[in-house]
Amino acid sequence: MDIREIKRLVELMVDADLSELDITEGENTIHLRRGGAMVAPVAVAPVPVVAPIAPVPVVASASAAPAVAAGEKLIEVRSPMVGTFYSAPGPDSEPYVAVGATVSDDSVVCIIEAMKVMNEIKAECKGVIVELCVKNAHPVEYGQVLYKVRPS
Repeated sequence: MDIREIKRLVELMVDADLSELDITEGENTIHLRRGGAMVAPVAVAPVPVVAPIAPVPVVASASAAPAVAAGEKLIEVRSPMVGTFYSAPGPDSEPYVAVGATVSDDSVVCIIEAMKVMNEIKAECKGVIVELCVKNAHPVEYGQVLYKVRPS
């Protein structure tokens, strides 16, 4: 297999949203895995964000850091993929949301970088952010809680 074939297989994995791929061709075997530790890392220049997304305006509620009552039902905004969590569109930008911010279904709350692709993550709920569960630029797992939201 040459590098072009491997690149084609990686593109196929991304397009089909596959996490693993094993192929045996004669004596040649290749095992590809997305989202896990890489066996042979390849040096790739970072891809700049062409058009940064404007942050959602932060609307503070009555208190800057809303207290969570015992037994209160909160909505958990979870990571839909493995990747790196970014709370802002750029290193010098304001975060999309902060504790006390009001979000709606289509509010972008963060970016998760996976395989050099910046994926916008939306709240998909209405309410007020009461807890940030991940530090900026840290890795996240599939299903990991990113934010806790008090429904409104």
